[in-house]
Amino acid sequence: MRRRFQGFCSPDDAVLLLDCVLRLLIAIALLSGVALAGAPAEFYVHDGDTVVFFGDSITNQRLYTVYTEAYVLTRFPQLHVTFVHSGWSGDRVSGGAMGPIDLRLDRDVFAHGPTVITIMLGMNDGEYQPFDDGIFDKFTTGYRHILDTIKARAPEARVTVMEPSAYDDFTRPPDFAGGYNAVLLKFGKFIRELGIKKGLTVADLNAPVVSLLKAANSTHLIPDRVHPSTGIHLVMAEALLRAWHAPAVVSAVEIDGASGEVANAENTTVDAIRHEDGLTWKQMDKSLPMPVETHDDMIALAVRYSDFTDALNRETLTVTGLSAGNYRLQIDEDAVGVFDARQLAKGVNLAILKTPMSRQAKTVLDLTYRHNHLRFARMMMVENALKEYHPAKLDATLDAMDSLEEEVISLQRAAAIPKAHRYRLAAVSTE
Repeated sequence: MRRRFQGFCSPDDAVLLLDCVLRLLIAIALLSGVALAGAPAEFYVHDGDTVVFFGDSITNQRLYTVYTEAYVLTRFPQLHVTFVHSGWSGDRVSGGAMGPIDLRLDRDVFAHGPTVITIMLGMNDGEYQPFDDGIFDKFTTGYRHILDTIKARAPEARVTVMEPSAYDDFTRPPDFAGGYNAVLLKFGKFIRELGIKKGLTVADLNAPVVSLLKAANSTHLIPDRVHPSTGIHLVMAEALLRAWHAPAVVSAVEIDGASGEVANAENTTVDAIRHEDGLTWKQMDKSLPMPVETHDDMIALAVRYSDFTDALNRETLTVTGLSAGNYRLQIDEDAVGVFDARQLAKGVNLAILKTPMSRQAKTVLDLTYRHNHLRFARMMMVENALKEYHPAKLDATLDAMDSLEEEVISLQRAAAIPKAHRYRLAAVSTE
């Protein structure tokens, strides 16, 4: 049994055994609930939502948040969702350089009318030292205050609490006995238990990061032990999205290559199938694949050593009944690749290949970055940098920047609308 669940928890330390058992019981209960319902749970984010990501410098990196936003846009292009990234470097449950916690919540959360709030705090709260009861009490008191304030000020908002991401005690020796990540695990246990007690959604952003660090064994994944690289942020986004019941399937198509009949078409429409100079058809998906920047070494490492693709990015094409041999797949004017009949019968995941759909999805991701960079520049380089000087054109400039961001967001949403594509699968001549 221990070997079967060692990727979920490793109860080598007897002190952590009870926590490990609790995690397993929670997972079993959740899985049983899905099985009893007979259908996957509804996606957490709804049309018209405003999602505010609240946290410290790790949220302020605007990476796991951008990946989450890009996923929602590409997987659910029909939803109209507003995303606000409100992380500030150095923040604790008491606030930080950008103001005390009540000011932070008022200005950076409630002012946006959130219907969904995520909270990621704890990395700074442990003070980067061995566990201390006084420091922990300060954290638990402050965290409860945040949740109580949200309940009073935004009672209808759906709240997701996130266990702190990992401190890297795994690719290099810990700074002290036991390591700082063990401290964060205790903070995360408190967050998890409080979230469950209050009926909130809980996302574990520590365990999947630790799993990736151990599997890849690269110090580049978290260069300073605190601030994750792009690859770590990708698996953090996966952890959050899985807590939100994010579907894995972009689209799934199965065609009988002999008869030309469609055996399955999930989240897509397939028509105009013809047997002329190969098998051709028209396909109109309802989603785009999740854009993944595999040219980035850290992203490539994360994709290689995690289950991200299988968990969130399956765009499968299956063609059965083909004669043995190789077949070239073309989508519109793009030559996607050559696959043998056995590969096609098993299914090819188009999400990891260069296609017109993945190219479109990367445009969505690019515009997601740009509108968030624009908002950050507005807050940090204009509003916050100049407010004490009260320049006459400050308000007009902020309004103009808001208007520009809205225009970029409109471009982003338009880019996320899927398009119809022509597919052609033809045998490759043995010559």
